[in-house]
Amino acid sequence: MTKHRATRWLGLAALWIVIGLALSVEVYFNVRVTNPEVVFWEVARVQFYRAIFWALLAPVVVQLREIVPLNAGRWAGGVAFHTAVSLAVMLGYYLIRQLIATVALGESLVDFWATALQSFYGRNLIDVLYYWAVIGVSYAMRTREQYQRESLRAAQLESKLIEAELTALKHQLNPHFLFNTMNTISVLVRDQRNDEAVQLIARLSSLLRMSLENTRVQTVTVRQELEFLSRYLEIQKARFGDRLQFKSLADQASLDATIPNLILQPVVENAILHGVAQKSEPGTVEITARVREKQLELVVKDDGPGFDLHERSGRQGIGLTNTRVRLERHYGDDFQMVLKSEKGHGVTVSLVLPFRPLLPA
Repeated sequence: MTKHRATRWLGLAALWIVIGLALSVEVYFNVRVTNPEVVFWEVARVQFYRAIFWALLAPVVVQLREIVPLNAGRWAGGVAFHTAVSLAVMLGYYLIRQLIATVALGESLVDFWATALQSFYGRNLIDVLYYWAVIGVSYAMRTREQYQRESLRAAQLESKLIEAELTALKHQLNPHFLFNTMNTISVLVRDQRNDEAVQLIARLSSLLRMSLENTRVQTVTVRQELEFLSRYLEIQKARFGDRLQFKSLADQASLDATIPNLILQPVVENAILHGVAQKSEPGTVEITARVREKQLELVVKDDGPGFDLHERSGRQGIGLTNTRVRLERHYGDDFQMVLKSEKGHGVTVSLVLPFRPLLPA
């Protein structure tokens, strides 16, 4: 028996003990009105018999509910069936108790039915309530289990979706990035700049290895993200030459913070393509990471031509839009993404995220 099942059975046993005790207390004080000498344990014994009876019968009732659900026959059939069964169980249990009491007292069975009819009182209907309580609790438990399964399935689907999006992002990134890098390598070889070509191949190999190692990883540390971006920018620098400068600044506290994998790469790529690449003179991409008041602030800034935010009317490119969507799925509403720019003064993208340090293994 698993620990979960053992805990469940212990919980059910405790529930029926509590029910038996509650019944005993209620009946005891009712009987005391007419019989002050009544002993509590004599009353409790009978009520605990009832609790044990229902504890044993409850699995049978649950099975009947599975065979004939309440909504069978457009509810009329199911409700009628269980109403009849609950009355039959109540009468059967009552008659068995009466028979046992008659035999135990040594009385004749000749007048059994007349005595049983005369002794019947409204309290026996509590067994009907027990029956429907078992039905109700079993329905509630089944609904809860279905909700938990659906929640788990939704969480698994969400995880797979995020993983698929991350894989798609990498696959989308690799073709044109690899094409440009290979083209740069071919130019270096053609110009007989073999040492530079070998160095670029080594950097590309290292970058691809990092990418493959983290294919199924949804979160990385800021340290890992900056290391990936550093190698990515070194390769881009081989393509743009002195026209591309970059620097990375991170305080010590931010390095072990966890963030979504590759969350900064599209932002940095935008800074190169729409910032540095649009300038005739050298341009700079600056990445900073710092922790402020239990929040992680990531900033990517370029000194490109920039643009007028009012002319863009709040529109963002595909890279920034995808970044925002990924952040929403990862953090909900608990993040900020701010885009700042004006013509001639470059673009700044700021991400303010919850500070979540890497937990020790």
